Amino acid sequence: MIAIRKIWHYLTRYMDSFLLAVILILMTIGLIVLYSATGGNISKIGNQAINMLIALVIMWLVANIPLQQIMRLALPMYMLGLILLIGVALFGEINNGARRWLNIGVTRIQPSELMKIAIPLMMAWYFDKHEIALRLRDYFGATILLLLPVLLILRQPDLGTALLIAASGFYVLFLAGLSWRIIVGLMTAAAASLPVIWSVMHDYQRQRIMTLLDPTQDPLGAGYHTIQSSIAIGSGGVAGKGWQNGTQTQLDFLPEQSTDFIFAVFSEEFGLIGNTVLLLLYLLVIGRCIAITTNASTQFTRLISGSITLTFCTYIFVNMGMVSGILPIVGVPLPLISYGGTSMVTMLLGFGILMSIQTHPKLVKT
Repeated sequence: MIAIRKIWHYLTRYMDSFLLAVILILMTIGLIVLYSATGGNISKIGNQAINMLIALVIMWLVANIPLQQIMRLALPMYMLGLILLIGVALFGEINNGARRWLNIGVTRIQPSELMKIAIPLMMAWYFDKHEIALRLRDYFGATILLLLPVLLILRQPDLGTALLIAASGFYVLFLAGLSWRIIVGLMTAAAASLPVIWSVMHDYQRQRIMTLLDPTQDPLGAGYHTIQSSIAIGSGGVAGKGWQNGTQTQLDFLPEQSTDFIFAVFSEEFGLIGNTVLLLLYLLVIGRCIAITTNASTQFTRLISGSITLTFCTYIFVNMGMVSGILPIVGVPLPLISYGGTSMVTMLLGFGILMSIQTHPKLVKT
């Protein structure tokens, strides 16, 4: 009994028990909804369970890495991600008109997923090095660090991932103390450049914007996703139709129902009550992450934990927004619920960093 306790203590000493518990509950919900979304496809459920196990192991490993080591990984991880993105631009595989994957022999990888963590990590490290006397040129330098990979990802093209990565980098800039006057100026400049952005957008990206304004203009084409997901969410009512009883899901009206649109499946089957519970669970995760950020002892830990927390919020908002029809469809998974290994690993890697910040001795600069 004592030996078991020692082993358990060793395995969990750098894990945040509250955060881990809520993450596991959300993962369990994800498997339950996925079973219904796939029509009881055991193979897919098994693959997702393996994805979750791998992600949990990676989270545990990262949580056990001392903060000094995590800081040292920032620059190598960023450079590796940048090299891989250049590799995608030169040698990447083309699927559905997009060049996003890189074949490295044993498997295919999507380097843009790595940058979701590498960019805020690198920018937090950069600001930590210049913490004593931050000047405008330091913010400019950090912006260059952000724009290089974002432009490479836009070139693939992958607008959704580029926007999420840009958001994670912006959060670091904001938390590092970027002046509100500069932020307002940048927003004004962005608004003024919308005609230029529109002119260089791909046709399918323009169509997504137009579909957001009026999905009924092409109900069997570009507007199909939005219309069907809206029907599913609305038909769920207050209590939902019950697990595996959603007609939009079971009759295959919902597109991408195991990945990007799994929230519509959940809403149809569990209704407003289920959505409220899901949002409360997400709020518990966010609240715990905010507490970790508040207690962070250094500029580096505050910036990286704050960025990870706000990026997690952005994932939730964008996915639920696009499924509900209030945002364009950009292909963003619902965190810890949607099917997929890459996004699961990226998300739990971020939580592993937060756990390391919370459970390790406070970082002392040398």
